[in-house]
Amino acid sequence: MSGSQAQYVLAFSCPNQPGIVAAVSTYIFEHGCNILDAQQYDDTETTVFFCRIVFDRVENFTAVQDGFAAIGERFKMNWRMNARDAKKRVMILVSRFDHCLGDLLYRWRIGELNMDISAIVSNHPRETYAHHDLDGAPFHHLPVTKETKMEQEAQVWDLIRSTKTDIVVLARYMQILSDGLSAKLMGRCINIHHSFLPGFKGANPYTQAHRRGVKLIGATAHYVTADLDEGPIIEQDVERISHRDTPDDLVRKGRDIERRVLARALRHHIDDRVMVNGRKTVVFSD
Repeated sequence: MSGSQAQYVLAFSCPNQPGIVAAVSTYIFEHGCNILDAQQYDDTETTVFFCRIVFDRVENFTAVQDGFAAIGERFKMNWRMNARDAKKRVMILVSRFDHCLGDLLYRWRIGELNMDISAIVSNHPRETYAHHDLDGAPFHHLPVTKETKMEQEAQVWDLIRSTKTDIVVLARYMQILSDGLSAKLMGRCINIHHSFLPGFKGANPYTQAHRRGVKLIGATAHYVTADLDEGPIIEQDVERISHRDTPDDLVRKGRDIERRVLARALRHHIDDRVMVNGRKTVVFSD
């Protein structure tokens, strides 16, 4: 899309007070724009207001974006305004388990995920993924040990900056990010956890689940923070199982859940539908 047919997204949060919606909608109207969709949420516990607006008929996006700064300052907003068709640059970190990587590559190639892959980074060599088509996705093998962890993370951070990466996705990347790197990536690093958090943390969650005789298994996509597997949750899903399922059955079914949960979380983030609300998130619907 180009010109007035292109769509734009305004997403913001701010302390709640009367007049926010009126001021924003009036601003959009006065610039000749047309609101296509608007969703809002007032968190009465924290008194924070959240809003996402999609609009079109924009003749000069830079002017609309720059002019909105005054309203953002007036209401003490944390806001962003983006062209909806602008592709986010996504870096995928992966280890030996590659089912999420394969799924993201497929969704990227068919255009389901509006993104460019800035890099694929793995602590395993490229040959590990010989059955995947990595064409067009720069691959970087950055091995890591306990002794070289900080050096390897410095390489990852340099790559994030040099490739102008917007979002980092841990697609079953089986390395714990340091507190320092987690802080640098606050709000723009998504992890898929092979469990329905907050239950069954740590290693072998499906074995833990089997031993407990659970009837549902799930997966959780969340933003990465310094607190392991405690970041704000973006998306979750579950699947019913029975006493007949073995740990291997749980792993197989778990892979399917992980793929779809991670893809949904990434799509929501790319489309500016997710806003952090303390230890939680507000996720506006499709």
